[in-house]
Parts: sequence; structure tokens; C-alpha cells
Amino acid sequence: MDVESNQRESENMVKETSPLLKMVLELGPLMVFFFANSRGDWLAEKFPVLTEFGGPIFIATGLFMIATAASLIVSWIMTRKLPMMPLISGIVVFVFGALTLWLQNDTFIKMKPTIVNTLFGAILLVGLLFGQSLLGYVFNSAFKLTDEGWRKLTLRWGIFFLFLAVLNEVVWRNSSTDFWVAFKVWGTMPVTVLFTMAQMPLIMRHSVEPLVKDEK
Repeated sequence: MDVESNQRESENMVKETSPLLKMVLELGPLMVFFFANSRGDWLAEKFPVLTEFGGPIFIATGLFMIATAASLIVSWIMTRKLPMMPLISGIVVFVFGALTLWLQNDTFIKMKPTIVNTLFGAILLVGLLFGQSLLGYVFNSAFKLTDEGWRKLTLRWGIFFLFLAVLNEVVWRNSSTDFWVAFKVWGTMPVTVLFTMAQMPLIMRHSVEPLVKDEK
């Protein structure tokens, strides 16, 4: 019994630290992507093998793929599971990143956020059409909401994902590669954080109070 309780306590500790861990693992590959693109020539000079990828954006893409793989591996080691959204995003990174490097065409990696966000938005909104608040399956371990709360939150996130997809298309098609990379890191992430914080009133309003059990 002591061994089982210790295992459960360690599992709970992993779950408690997972939000911060998840943020670090998601931001890490993006920071690598930004740094490698802005210092691509310097990296190629220091590590000539990177020239096999191509120019700065292609070096950034290759390192982004490696960092994404490392992030997923660390996530698995730390939590013994792979979150669905980072996993899907990682798969798209590998597919579109490989096409970018193979064809030496950065259009594919630029379209990756569009594809991922459209996919997430469509899944959430189509789920609502069938009466399923799929966001609840993803974040149910983080907080408990009423059915109405999950429906409203799922709808908001579904629309927000589609907004990010459109925003990415507008930015990459009407700006330089360097600006798009910078916006991907310093624009999209703050917008997402602000949107997430803006949902807190809804979450608090529809939170299910935990049942208090009598301790004997």
C-alpha cells in the first residue's frame, strides 16, 4: 500500500507541474526556430554541417524539427504520455518541415500554423455540431466545468484557432520571412496568452465546485 501511495503521489506531482512543463516544451522549439533564423549565417559558419539544410530559414526549419522531436521525447519521459495537441502539431511540423527541406521551399513551413490551427478549430467546431465539447477531454484534468461552460469554451477556442489560421495566412503572404518568424514567436504567443487569460471569467463562472468529503 505504501508503494502504491508513493506512486500515486509522484504521479500527482507530475500532473501539478505539467502546465509549466508544457509551456516550456512548447516555447522551446519556437525560440530555437526564431534564433536559428535570425542567426542562420552565424550558425552555418560555426557548424558547417548545417549548410546541408540550406539558407537561414531552412536551417531554422531543420533545427525546429529536431527541437520539436526533443520536446515530445522529454514530455513522454516526464509525464509518460503525449498530449494530443502537441503531438498533432509535431506531426505536421515533421511533414511540412520535411517538404520544406526537400523542395527548398519555405512556403510549406509557413503554412504549417495555418494547417494546424484550421485542423484544431474544425475539430472543435464540428464536435460541437455533434453535441461533443471536445475541449473538455483535453483540459478536464486541469479544471472542471459545467456542460454549458465546456460548450462555450470549446466554441471560443474553435473560433480563435480559425482566427489564428487566417492571421498566419495574412502575415506570411504580406511580409518578409524574418517578419513572419518574429511574429510567429513574439506576436502569436502573446495573443494566445491574452486570449487564454480572457477566458478566466468564463471558467470561474462555470466551474464545478469540488465535493467536500467528510474525513474520518
